[in-house]
Amino acid sequence: MTTFETSRLTLRPFAESDVDFVFDLYSRWDVMRYIGVVPRVMEDRSQAETRIAASKKLDQHPVHGIWAVESRDTGAPVGVLLLKPIPASEGEVDAGDIEIGWHFHPDAWGNGYATEAGVAVLKHAFASGLERVVAVTNPENSASRRVAERLGMTYLGNSAHYYNTTVALFEIMRNP
Repeated sequence: MTTFETSRLTLRPFAESDVDFVFDLYSRWDVMRYIGVVPRVMEDRSQAETRIAASKKLDQHPVHGIWAVESRDTGAPVGVLLLKPIPASEGEVDAGDIEIGWHFHPDAWGNGYATEAGVAVLKHAFASGLERVVAVTNPENSASRRVAERLGMTYLGNSAHYYNTTVALFEIMRNP
């Protein structure tokens, strides 16, 4: 898995030592309220271990990944950035789309970290040959919508094509 450094962040594979951070992040309602058809917070540390183990399945992929995002100043994790195939809703044709997404700890909100990490991963995606990347957010999640816009993504409207729910759909194309 590729590791990235930006001026303020390191994006790296998850380590076993990240379990407490992952549990803290995904056990917060303010983080989870817009994620999933029926949002749920993590209730047990073992769920964080399972999530990290699942992220490791992409570690060997040359393009896709789920990265721990940490502050270069403190070395502490601040969020998660992903680039992976997005699941189509039941009954929809799977177009093979690749999704970029971000989940950041509330203590890190408002610092531009999601945009900074997203720019690095989009550069990687397009340099690796991807032509198109999508992002989906809950239509009510204005903060994530703003991140997508700051990444240069175009809002395509609401869609029921992914995750068996209605999402706000964004896309960005590789520049020729």
